[in-house]
Amino acid sequence: MARHRAKGPLVDVITRVDLDRKKAVAVVVAAGALAGAGFAQAASTVSPVDRLITPVAATKNLAAAMTAPPQQQGPQTIHSVDTGSEARKLLQAEQIQAQYHVAGALKSAEGAYVKRQEAAKAEQARIAAEEEAKRPKCVRPAQGSFTSGFGARWGTSHNGVDIANAIGTPIVSVMDGTVIEAGPASGFGLWVRVQHADGTITVYGHMNTIDVPQGAKVKAGQQIATIGNRGQSTGPHVHFEVWAGGGQKINPVGWLAERGVSL
Repeated sequence: MARHRAKGPLVDVITRVDLDRKKAVAVVVAAGALAGAGFAQAASTVSPVDRLITPVAATKNLAAAMTAPPQQQGPQTIHSVDTGSEARKLLQAEQIQAQYHVAGALKSAEGAYVKRQEAAKAEQARIAAEEEAKRPKCVRPAQGSFTSGFGARWGTSHNGVDIANAIGTPIVSVMDGTVIEAGPASGFGLWVRVQHADGTITVYGHMNTIDVPQGAKVKAGQQIATIGNRGQSTGPHVHFEVWAGGGQKINPVGWLAERGVSL
């Protein structure tokens, strides 16, 4: 018996639904084929058993990781410090700093000491200069009585002057100079001769003692001997002469007067 397809609007609707269903199935099949091809290629490098286990295990691990509570970490040591070494380093640093300060203090004290020494030397030099300026440049050869002058006496030439005083009275150099002779002398018993900067020589005779050696540097007013009565003498006194350049004997009275000294 022949079938006849029903025709009409309902039939058209059913027909379109069937077509849409077929299209949907075709799409699903195609997508499944593509997915299957990719999975097959990836799974070709593992064993058949691992192909089944790996997806399941990975899924379980992922699920466990997502559901497991967060783990609490215990205290961790970030940096270990050797307290003994650190203490030694700190002590060494403090010692270096202390040594630096001590060295600075010593240097400062040394500088202050040097300055004080220089100041003391300068003060001593100033005092010495003042004393030198005040010191007389020419003095009497001895204290006592002027008993005899320069010139003719008792038929001879008296080439100096006599100053009488007790034995042991100091005899001094009349000016700065150098002792060129000190010892026995004919007629004087003992004598001392002093040469001065201008070449003049002063002579002291009849002394009791000699207090300076030959070659000594003497200052004006410095003791060089004591009054005595040695040689050709009529009593304790000092015989004083002045020898100018060339050995010329001159009157001591005038020579002393030119230098501010009177007898």
